[in-house]
Amino acid sequence: MNFEELAKIENEAERVNRTYDIFNEDIRLNHSKAARVEFLTTVKYIEKYLKKGGKILDIGAGAGEYSFYFARKGYDVSALELADANIAAFKNKLKPEDNIDLVQGNALDLSMYRDDSFDIVLLFGPLYHLESDNDKVRCLSEAKRVLKNDGKIFISFISNDFIFLTEFQYDSEYFSNGDYNKETFKLNNFPFVFHTVDAARKLLTGNGIKLLHEIASDGASELMAERINEMSDEDYKQYLRYHFYICEKPELLGMTNHLLFVGE
Repeated sequence: MNFEELAKIENEAERVNRTYDIFNEDIRLNHSKAARVEFLTTVKYIEKYLKKGGKILDIGAGAGEYSFYFARKGYDVSALELADANIAAFKNKLKPEDNIDLVQGNALDLSMYRDDSFDIVLLFGPLYHLESDNDKVRCLSEAKRVLKNDGKIFISFISNDFIFLTEFQYDSEYFSNGDYNKETFKLNNFPFVFHTVDAARKLLTGNGIKLLHEIASDGASELMAERINEMSDEDYKQYLRYHFYICEKPELLGMTNHLLFVGE
């Protein structure tokens, strides 16, 4: 599978499925210190609201990085994932003692889960792929339906405005030849869908989600990956403290590859 073949797939669910034949989600969050920043930041905010005995639904669970982390801390985790490659990677790591209910399915249809049944809902993959407004609204509606009235929802987006700089480090001619509108600086939504901070915020608040936190979850970590990966453990620990200090600052919010919103 390559990008040309991927682009020819008309069925959106199948196109998303096959996307992860190209991108290895199993290593994305754990292959280096720089890559780990997004995961550690996200966990920090989830643990801020997670209570003992809490039930978690991980929608778009990928290869299970978050599901395994919380299940192995004793939480009841349900995980839903669409892509065959991610399901295979997830099952390869699944142990009999892991308290995880893994289902292969689509974030647009959570009919296998009852209303008001989860304390924490994680929506970390679906909005990387849903392009139509109707699908985005349907996805959010389903996630809200299964969330308890006093529960918290965590939603991630790929940030439109910082991708230019991370792509530029790999391609010195990206500003001339990159796949984006040269006037509006809107990235082409393939193979992922990109949102500005304002567009993501409006989508969530416009669909009845009260925002508690807006977070630049990985900041400039990919851009500075080489230097971060060379850090001593002591320096890395202090870098994380610095990242946590700035990751909610409004003036820096768009300068990240991934955005995280926490709401209720």
